[in-house]
Amino acid sequence: MNTVQGNTRESILRAAQQILPRKGFAAVGINEILTAAGVPKGSFYHFFGSKDAFGEAVMRAYYADYLADMDRILAEPGLTAAQRLMNYWQYWRDTQSANDCQGKCLTVKLGAEVSDLSETMRIALKEGTTAMVDRLERTITAGLEDGSLTVDGSARDTAQALYDMWLGASLLVKINRDASPFGTTMTATRRLLHL
Repeated sequence: MNTVQGNTRESILRAAQQILPRKGFAAVGINEILTAAGVPKGSFYHFFGSKDAFGEAVMRAYYADYLADMDRILAEPGLTAAQRLMNYWQYWRDTQSANDCQGKCLTVKLGAEVSDLSETMRIALKEGTTAMVDRLERTITAGLEDGSLTVDGSARDTAQALYDMWLGASLLVKINRDASPFGTTMTATRRLLHL
């Protein structure tokens, strides 16, 4: 793919990541996304074979960006693993607000909707969320090694439980339009990590 084609495809994906968190997948027409991206209507099928393939590409691009941010936070030098982990949860809290998730909440917005509609999108969601839990597990293991945290179960089980709690809190924040579930979840996170 040449540079112009790559830039056009990226523009479409970026526009989708701004629109989909507000409206969902089924409610958004391709023309709305193409208009927002400044791309001619006939271009869509040049880059994506179907709306389903487009949705998968959106999810994969979203997770690539999100995981890069996560890696940056979890690798911050000069901090203990526990401090890096808590910085990550603060980042989650800051980017998953009740009214404007800044393109960071596609898992919450689309998870239930597309998992029943598209197997390829469901797999992209599963792979993306598994990659997030993998990173949490590695950081918890590092915290056990540097002595900055302790857990009662395995690092993997704790990572999965934390992810599940934060994902649930994000959903409740959207439902209630109130950030208080994040406070409760932050307290529970500190307890699970014995901080």
